[in-house]
Amino acid sequence: MTNFSMYLPLYISLLVILPIGGALILFLLPQSLRKLNAIFTFFVAFINLILAALLFGKNFSYVTPWLNFGFEIAIRLYNFSSFMLIAAAGFCFLITLYSIVFMKNREHQTQFYSYLLITLGLTNGVLICDNLFLLLFFWEGLLLVLFGMIAVGSKTAFKAASKALIITGICDLCMMIGIILAGHLAGTLTISKIHLASGGLGSLAFLLLMIGAISKAGSMPFHSWIPDAAISAPLPFMALVPAALEKLIGIYFLARISLDMFKLSTNSALSTILMWIGILTIILAVMMALIQKNYKRLLSYHAISQVGYMILGIGTAVPAGIVGGLFHMINHAIYKSGLFLTGGAVEKQTNTTNLEELGGLGKKMPVTFLCFIITAASISGVPPFNGFFSKELVYDGALERGLIFYLAAIAGSFLTAVSFLKLGHTVFLGKSSQSHENVREVKWQMFLPMLILSFFCVLFGLMNSLPLNKIIPIVQASLQDSRHSYVFHINIKLIIATVVVLILALLNHIFGVRLNKGALHASDHIRYAPILSGIYDKAERRFFDPFEIGLKVTRLLSKITFKFDRLINWVYDVLTVKIFYATGSFIRRLHMVNYPVYLMWSLLGFAAVALYLLYSLK
Repeated sequence: MTNFSMYLPLYISLLVILPIGGALILFLLPQSLRKLNAIFTFFVAFINLILAALLFGKNFSYVTPWLNFGFEIAIRLYNFSSFMLIAAAGFCFLITLYSIVFMKNREHQTQFYSYLLITLGLTNGVLICDNLFLLLFFWEGLLLVLFGMIAVGSKTAFKAASKALIITGICDLCMMIGIILAGHLAGTLTISKIHLASGGLGSLAFLLLMIGAISKAGSMPFHSWIPDAAISAPLPFMALVPAALEKLIGIYFLARISLDMFKLSTNSALSTILMWIGILTIILAVMMALIQKNYKRLLSYHAISQVGYMILGIGTAVPAGIVGGLFHMINHAIYKSGLFLTGGAVEKQTNTTNLEELGGLGKKMPVTFLCFIITAASISGVPPFNGFFSKELVYDGALERGLIFYLAAIAGSFLTAVSFLKLGHTVFLGKSSQSHENVREVKWQMFLPMLILSFFCVLFGLMNSLPLNKIIPIVQASLQDSRHSYVFHINIKLIIATVVVLILALLNHIFGVRLNKGALHASDHIRYAPILSGIYDKAERRFFDPFEIGLKVTRLLSKITFKFDRLINWVYDVLTVKIFYATGSFIRRLHMVNYPVYLMWSLLGFAAVALYLLYSLK
């Protein structure tokens, strides 16, 4: 044991050095060896998984001065961070295995695998940092890799990549200011040593840091790049980064600032702000998911909606909600990655994710269909899958804080179930397209990761104590108040309400199919309902997209400043010249007269000077 402890610093360093070093090797590989890039990436991801497993449950801290400017390199491995490390490593390993087949013969393979490894290394860096400045270094590195990962997806992906860069970059700028302010107030940048009270500048620091955290997690209103990236970026990217890694580190950082750095209380305004952000994200995103006609775009809106449950849970500031939010973070990464992989399997075999062109794939792709059923049931909160238990805990915490928060959360579950009933019925149970008669199941490298993720959906549902035993101590260690002692339980009344809501969702789907004559349009009676129809029309034209609003404001300001610039030029180049010209013409006209007039002007001038002198002498 002692010998292992001696190598802890080396193992922790390798979590960052190995993936990033592997990415550099991929960039330097000669063209003749680049066919091996998938195998090499898989090998690096496997070694990273072994390292994360070895470090699981270990405790380690390291602090050393850096650059003599008062900065420190502070590393901390503890229960929470080691739990997150092995989760990130597991997802990356499975996605790498999946990508071996999915990315075969596609353009930009080298860039994709290199960016994937860099993302893994930077994610590990975020999770082991105990210094805000060092964490910011890895955090900003992820922003650049995010741009690259989206940009290699297709020839039209640059616009979506630029959108992601701008939105996330602005939020990261807020986070930088928050780090400076928190460091100033606390007198240190070491996260484990920062314990600030809310109120005044402390609240401002929290809000700025919160913006950085929830934007990384994909919360509204910083979300709109995700649906665009879903269409443009390689699908394994969507399954790994927005669906898993960014959710993990975004909610991880939100938990650290909420539980460690500021310690939210149930009666604080900051807690209420988080809860409102959570429920608005849940409802608005799932309403958009409901009307999508593309497999990947529909899943991307659900990835946004589900992060609302995590923010809501943590924002409740009560143990049940916080545990539920953190548990849901892990569960979401599991089932949403699995759902994106089922979408990738469909895309691989049919060359489309357009729901209007899909149907009847359940018999042709039975493994993919099975995995879809399990993961879709999990995200919808169907018992006994993992998503059910984490949502029930969030419901419990939300109800303790107010009925409106609970009702919004349960409404989100209703709409989620409605959406996935439509998706599954359309793709796997609908009428088969003639162009897809020869479709077969994907290769084992693609369906094995889906099966493993589906297995964990079942395992973390039936044996939810496995992850909860790791999450509950984190919460109990952070909540000092004796009122927050927490024992895991499920509220029977809430369970009954959830089951009723799921049954209503099924009845709504049956009604929608019969009313609108098809599964694809099973939600059209909601889409075209009075009031909602006009709102949806505007939403589909991106009327409410914060990014598009920002562009319109920017264009308006540009026009205003351009007009102002032209006005200044007109004043100097035109108006001033005309004034001087008119003045000169007037003076010339005055002087183009006879001698008596000149004499009169002279006398008047002499009189004016004399009057001035007489006035001055008094």
